[in-house]
Amino acid sequence: MKLSEMIGNVRSNPIGTISQWQDKRFLWIFMAVLSLFMVILAHSVFQIWLYMRPCEQCVYIRIAFFAMAFGGIVAALKPSNPGFKIVGYLFAIWGSFKGVLYSIKLNKIHHAAHSDDLFGVQGCSPEPTFPFHLPLDKWSPEWFKPTGDCGYDNPIIPDGAQLSSLQKAITDFYSEGWYLWPPAHFMNMAQCTVITFGVILLFLVVAAACWIVTLVRKRQTAAQTASASCHGKLA
Repeated sequence: MKLSEMIGNVRSNPIGTISQWQDKRFLWIFMAVLSLFMVILAHSVFQIWLYMRPCEQCVYIRIAFFAMAFGGIVAALKPSNPGFKIVGYLFAIWGSFKGVLYSIKLNKIHHAAHSDDLFGVQGCSPEPTFPFHLPLDKWSPEWFKPTGDCGYDNPIIPDGAQLSSLQKAITDFYSEGWYLWPPAHFMNMAQCTVITFGVILLFLVVAAACWIVTLVRKRQTAAQTASASCHGKLA
């Protein structure tokens, strides 16, 4: 389907079109892949390769992305199945909603840490509390154990570490912390993730609402058809 045709369908029948999109695997797989990519990028590139230590809120954000990835994978198994779709929505909406909250909190801590408001640096602990009290930091410390301070995400290079020329250049580039554009301190990591989670959450809520409306309309149409058929037989 061409992009112009998709836009035309949304304009003519937005609820029905968005509802139909959910029965395709592409969007669910895209969300799962994007979520896993964000986690792998944070762990393998920023944490391991560039020596940016994750804080408490950072590992919570990873959990949120993992929840969204799990929801996308479940729904993608069979998007037309209401059970799979409901499970997918529950995990994805929970993950994106919690991700927004974690990111907002991290952004507040980041702002306080880089200002004179020392009392604003609250909510950062080396002992995280995960959903259902799962000891994820014990099971997989490399992925879920906080080793850094909230609000400070600049590279901390261990003594004796040998950096390649590329590593040296990039760690120098992020020497004052992670920003979308470090020289101008434009958009820190928390601000970027809150936008990412927020956009996904908005789409999920709209898509879920369209799906529910479509289901209600189908039931109403079926009820009206059955009623008309019953009246026709009586006549």
